[in-house]
Amino acid sequence: MLTSTVCVALSAAGLAIALLTAYRRRYLAATRTAALALLPVGLYMTGLLTLARKVGQAVGTWAVDLVFKPSVWLGFGVLAVSAVLFAGARLAGRRRARDAGKETGSGRRERPAVPTAGAAAPALAKGRKEEPESGDFSEIEKILKRRGI
Repeated sequence: MLTSTVCVALSAAGLAIALLTAYRRRYLAATRTAALALLPVGLYMTGLLTLARKVGQAVGTWAVDLVFKPSVWLGFGVLAVSAVLFAGARLAGRRRARDAGKETGSGRRERPAVPTAGAAAPALAKGRKEEPESGDFSEIEKILKRRGI
C-alpha cells in the first residue's frame, strides 16, 4: 500500500515538473522528464518492485499475475511508453545537435564561422567619416537631429 502511494506521488511530481518544463517551451527536456516520471508507476504496476524485494517466492506469483492480471500488462505498456518517449527525446536531441554544428572526426562540434568586428569595420566605415565623440549622448543627439527632433 505504501509502495503504491510513493510510486504514484513520484510519478505525479515528475509529470508536474514535465508540464512546467513544457510550459517554458523546453519540449525536449519535458519529454525526458515525462519518460523518467512514468518509470515508478510502470515498475509498480508490473510488480517488478515487489519481485526485486522477495526474489524467491515472488517469481511464481509474478509469473501467474503476468498472465492473468490486466494491470500487469498495462504496467508493461506504461514502461513501453516511457522507453519510446526517452528514445524519441534522444533522437531529437541528436538531430538538434547535428543541425546546430558540424561534427569533426574527433566527435567535437565546430561552431559556424562568425565574422569578427575587425573584418566588418572596414565595410561599414567606407561611406562614413569617423567623428570624435563630444560626450556620452553624442550618438543620440545625431539621431535626434536627423529625425528633426
